[in-house]
Amino acid sequence: MGLLMKGGLFGLTSVESNAWGGLPLTLMLSVFGLTAAYPLGVILALGRQSNMRVVRMFCVIYIELIRGVPLISLLFMSSVVFPLFLPEGVTLNKIFRAQIAIILFTAAYVAEVVRGGLQGMSRGQVEAAESLGLNYYQTMRLIILPQALKIVIPPTVSVLISAFKDTSLVVIIALYDVLKTTQSVLSDPKWMGYSAEAYIFLGIVYFTCCFFMSNYSRRLERELYTGN
Repeated sequence: MGLLMKGGLFGLTSVESNAWGGLPLTLMLSVFGLTAAYPLGVILALGRQSNMRVVRMFCVIYIELIRGVPLISLLFMSSVVFPLFLPEGVTLNKIFRAQIAIILFTAAYVAEVVRGGLQGMSRGQVEAAESLGLNYYQTMRLIILPQALKIVIPPTVSVLISAFKDTSLVVIIALYDVLKTTQSVLSDPKWMGYSAEAYIFLGIVYFTCCFFMSNYSRRLERELYTGN
């Protein structure tokens, strides 16, 4: 997609990022946003379970603060407030700022889901790992996280599906995702008679993406199932 936007291999006209929109923008915000939010959420969940008071308090404040405000407010802050804190002459792309807001918002919800999985692990497994000489990082990477993340696959996918659909909210900061692009096209008198077809197609696109994530999570659960 990035190669195509830059003109591809055929000398096409490069499209500036401030003119990106439609399905490519929706896919970029969702794919990169969900990919980055998941590991950040895991780190926040581990931080909230940490014995280090400063780290734990930072993670608690961050998670509760982000979960206490709607995504729309974060998008407004990324578009209007955040540029005010940048040095004079320094600007960040509007799409990049929206992407950061989506990542931070989704990561807070993923963190709470992962924390539930961590709390489901018995203390005995940690003690067994310590008796084998494993440090904290080895215990989490080799024993605790593989089990905890497997337990929370269904709620995690639910959060990711919701985040995918919430990408349509970027329209409030003048980013035209696939939904807003369709609405703007239908405002043209030449296309007004195709509203039903356009919205049915949009429904198929969203359903296909959400069904793929849901179906993949079920398959992943079956593959990782090891019995009770």
